[in-house]
Amino acid sequence: MRIQISQELLDRQLVDRDGRLIGKVDDVEFALDADGVPYLRSLLSGPGALGQRVGGRLGRMLVLTAERFVTDRPMAPLRIPYALVERVDSAVWLRVRADELPTSPVEQWLRRHVIDRIPGAHRASG
Repeated sequence: MRIQISQELLDRQLVDRDGRLIGKVDDVEFALDADGVPYLRSLLSGPGALGQRVGGRLGRMLVLTAERFVTDRPMAPLRIPYALVERVDSAVWLRVRADELPTSPVEQWLRRHVIDRIPGAHRASG
């Protein structure tokens, strides 16, 4: 069942409650409950999660490239608790808005070093 759940979720779009695309499911994280039964704890998104899933040279290259944009290494993926999932169909629909989730380290770096330097970027509507 664990493999089936993983395969059904991987590479699906993540959509917030307002219908905004916020990324893809790059990996999943399981945990054990008090009785030792595995359950799906989190959906993982971002180049760090994808690189680990892909593995090998290509996976390492994905992670190393993304880590050039962050100060904290190793780069942690965006973890979305599975309790925040509303439904799963062709996409994974979340119960929350994108701005209620933590910002990915790469997005933080891009915002600080690229977007904030664009004239008028702070006046753009969200």
